[in-house]
Amino acid sequence: MNGYTHVEHGFGPVWDNASRLLILGSMPSPKSREASFYYMHPRNRFWPVMEAVFADDADDVTGDTADSRRAFALRHHFALWDVIASCDITGAADSSIRNVVPNDLVPILHTAPITHIFTTGAKSAQLYRTLIKPRLAGEGISIPMTPLPSTSPANASMHLSDLVARYSNAMRNVLSSQD
Repeated sequence: MNGYTHVEHGFGPVWDNASRLLILGSMPSPKSREASFYYMHPRNRFWPVMEAVFADDADDVTGDTADSRRAFALRHHFALWDVIASCDITGAADSSIRNVVPNDLVPILHTAPITHIFTTGAKSAQLYRTLIKPRLAGEGISIPMTPLPSTSPANASMHLSDLVARYSNAMRNVLSSQD
């Protein structure tokens, strides 16, 4: 298969009945699949961005474990999942993804008060639009989606401060419109 590996997501979403935002990636990296949690590659900037956007004070940190990061997400009412349930991929390269089977978001969206969906990276946004959105529409679910840049180390052209500004503006605009 020319360097491709068939991968299964391997772990479920993070959410609860108070989750208001849903953040979707494409497929967890090998490091994240190994840790069974989201954005666990040490150079991925997702968690520093989330801390900059949501932390209430200096003691409100994401930490570096799956448990501390799960608690941070739930404390700040954002859910985490990925667009892809399984696919063929080379390493962690989104550009190589093929033979995608999408995750079913309907159960979460029927249960949690999610009012907005964000995608992290161009591939997750593209797959959301083509594979997930039509299914949601068929279920009568219409929730706005905003694409955001990838926090992956592969997106080296975007500095941490730029990512923080983009995520902060997008998420705070949504949250302030809900208050």
